[in-house]
Amino acid sequence: MSADNEFTGQKKNERERAVLLTGHTPVDINSLHRQQAEARLLKNTPLLSEEVAALSPEATRYLLHELGVHQIELEMQNEELRESQLALDAARERYFDLYDLAPVGYFAMSEHGIIRQANLTAASLFGLVRSALLNQPLSHRILNEDQDIYYLHRKRLIEGGEMQSFELRMMKDGGTPFWVHLTMTMAHDADGALELRVVLDDISERVLLRQNLQTKNAELERAIIVADKANQAKSDFLSSMSHELRTPLHAILGFGQLLKGDSVAGTTAGSPLPTLEQNQSIDQILKAGWHLLELINEILDLSVIEAGKIVLSMEAVSLQEIILDCESMAEPMAQQRNIAIIFPTEKIPCFVQSDRIRLKQVLINLISNAIKYNKQGGTVSVTYRLISTERVRISVKDSGEGLSHDKLTQLFQPFNRLGQESLREEGTGIGLVVCKKLIELMDGAIGVESTSGHGAVFWIELNLVKN
Repeated sequence: MSADNEFTGQKKNERERAVLLTGHTPVDINSLHRQQAEARLLKNTPLLSEEVAALSPEATRYLLHELGVHQIELEMQNEELRESQLALDAARERYFDLYDLAPVGYFAMSEHGIIRQANLTAASLFGLVRSALLNQPLSHRILNEDQDIYYLHRKRLIEGGEMQSFELRMMKDGGTPFWVHLTMTMAHDADGALELRVVLDDISERVLLRQNLQTKNAELERAIIVADKANQAKSDFLSSMSHELRTPLHAILGFGQLLKGDSVAGTTAGSPLPTLEQNQSIDQILKAGWHLLELINEILDLSVIEAGKIVLSMEAVSLQEIILDCESMAEPMAQQRNIAIIFPTEKIPCFVQSDRIRLKQVLINLISNAIKYNKQGGTVSVTYRLISTERVRISVKDSGEGLSHDKLTQLFQPFNRLGQESLREEGTGIGLVVCKKLIELMDGAIGVESTSGHGAVFWIELNLVKN
């Protein structure tokens, strides 16, 4: 028989003997004695000796056993209470460490703004010990100019109960002002009294950066205004000078053409015919004159666009007709340079929203560039295709030297010819800039795809006209 079974049998025999001797079950004895003990405790009278003597040995052993069990239970409960108390003390210590060493200041104030509690961070922000802050109004640490901000938000918090967040200036112990961000909430303490809880964050560096940024922005705005005025003055000057230069230039070109015409016709009104050298000089005058006129026209276009004075006549333009016009204008130049130029053969009706004259100007510029900067006996291809139900792309592809990545990043910069100045090809470096601005004014886009040594593809995109 096991020890447990032996103990259980022994307890059973003790219970049976207790019933035989006393006439009551152990539970009844326990209940009876508990009631008597409680009654005696109430009367604060000790247990009579004759009552103790009346208990049988079995009943006494049983009661002692129960008392031992209850004692062990009490010891276990006391141990659990001690462990809970230690854990509570450790948690309280951690809480106060977090509270005191938090990166922001904490205050607990009365309804009238008297500081009741403060953490160490709050005290260090003011350069004080904690005790110097307690039982003092928070308003004593606020700059006089910002007192109204504090009182206004405190009043809103008390009346509405909504969290308040605001910035103001406070003073350190020596009177040095610094910027803080305050967040105020409301609660009730253990006694039910209203308590204001404040989180204080030093934002002096942030405010300084913000003020510097505002200063820089103001300076930048002034610089932009000055630059805009200078740019406007430049545009006005270029526009005026372009008009002034075109008048005598037209006269030079006119007389040059007359001389050339007379030389070709063999009539010089009694004067001797120009010599071969003189004819070459006339050709050079005309060539330089037309180049100068092209330069003046491009400068005039750019200045008018930058001044915002250009007026576009937007309408539904037949892309097929525009390309046919460009073909007739570009063919002579292509034949002169032995360049094969290919235009679309399919007559696909397509209408774009644009200015007819300006669109033709852009396409002629792109095609003439493809011809000028092509290789001898090269090709130029002009195509267009729909890239969506609302957009069409027109591409001009050449077989020239192409553009490197560095040169692609410099495209569309005024007067930048991408290193072509030393070549025989004349140019101004303005044409692509004007093209880009005109296309963008027509709500379009312009771009280029190229690899050095494999030609380039310049393209423009425009909106289709519905119906």
